[in-house]
Amino acid sequence: MKNNKGFGIGILIAIIAVLAVGGVAYYKSKSLQIEPVNNIEEENIPQEEQSDIVNVPVENDQTDDIKDDNTEVTYIKVEDNNPVVLANNKFAFDVYPKLIEKEKNTFFSPLSISSAFGMVYEGANSKTADEIQSVFHFPKDINVLRNSFSSINNEINKTSKEYQLSIANALWAQKDYKFLDEYFSSVSKYYSGKATNLDFKNATEEARLTINKWVEDKTNDKIKEILSKGILNINTKLVLTNAIYFNGKWSKTFEKKGTKENTFFVDSENNVEVNMMKQANNDETMFNYGENDDLQILEMPYKGDKLSMIVVLPKKNDITSFEKLLSFSNFNNWKKSLKKQRVNVFIPQFKFDAKYSMVEDLKSMGMPTAFSPGNADFFKMDGTTDLFISDVIHQSFVDVNEDGTEAAAATVVVMGLTSAGPFEGPVIPTFNANHPFIFMIQDTINGNILFMGRVVNPSLKN
Repeated sequence: MKNNKGFGIGILIAIIAVLAVGGVAYYKSKSLQIEPVNNIEEENIPQEEQSDIVNVPVENDQTDDIKDDNTEVTYIKVEDNNPVVLANNKFAFDVYPKLIEKEKNTFFSPLSISSAFGMVYEGANSKTADEIQSVFHFPKDINVLRNSFSSINNEINKTSKEYQLSIANALWAQKDYKFLDEYFSSVSKYYSGKATNLDFKNATEEARLTINKWVEDKTNDKIKEILSKGILNINTKLVLTNAIYFNGKWSKTFEKKGTKENTFFVDSENNVEVNMMKQANNDETMFNYGENDDLQILEMPYKGDKLSMIVVLPKKNDITSFEKLLSFSNFNNWKKSLKKQRVNVFIPQFKFDAKYSMVEDLKSMGMPTAFSPGNADFFKMDGTTDLFISDVIHQSFVDVNEDGTEAAAATVVVMGLTSAGPFEGPVIPTFNANHPFIFMIQDTINGNILFMGRVVNPSLKN
């Protein structure tokens, strides 16, 4: 069941956070000529190739009753060829059509969902594991997968004076249920996921509040009540959680005095009045910008130049038709057209949250076995085939204003017991996001998509 609190924003925004670690203009003419870009071939990355490996210590904060094998951990440096970055971005565009709803805003973190299922995959076996690997595009070599996630998490959690960015994992286990030491050890070592014992059987509500509090703390109180009453029960044996948080300021902030009430065209028949932000047209308003017959694309960096927002604005106010063009390969092609130049920028303020129950979505994407009691095989978790996934919840929050962006997301997986460029010309283009758009927040070094969404009605709050 997707979020019932929809948003009627007519702009599809794709915000990509890349780590190095209005309403009113009519486009009278094309102001930037972009040379056609050949289709990008998806890179085949040899699984055995792990260049530039560095050793980084990982804090071992598991509970005392969980043993650690003390094996040395190695990390792949976060480079362009990190296999999990490639996998995560493919998954982002695969799952996007499953989460969008007509006349509603959308926002999610593909990295949060992928991270949670990286931990699930560690415990999966046989057909269950094969289906998870296929849906999330995980590398088949488990060591490559582990090292890639470790590297990404280590890079994300580096302290920065310019922005806040963090990611965290945790396991919550039924205190009297026997799990394999090897499973908890691997999750701790490669995902920094601390395992904590709770009593879902006799203290269900206390367990729910404990997990919700952890999520709130890790997302600066932006994700609340991710677990509602009734999701956990006496058959719950394990809950896996991921949380990601970002707060950054624009490299060039929007002046508040430039924000004016203006029209946002939700579709051909409906419009709303919104607060439209404007970047003044001067020598400092240089952005990576590109366009073709179908769209305009704009990249706005955050302070520190390690993260950016990419906004994809369809030229025709028909986001449903445009979304048929949205794919992993097309997006990479569009990014290739970006060149730095002066741009008149109009972007609406928007702030909303979203919540998704993802069981049916993931089943339809090709991994039904994990949700099937009696057929799911998580032998590597507990040495039995008694566990299955009973629920998957993803919740998100985003706030875009003159100063910058705050974004957060969390994913919960519940396991139950079976049986129960330079200026190109004299004309300065105008990027007027006064109709629905797509956005991502990405790591600017390796292109890792941390958050993704669309705005169809900026005036809707939830």
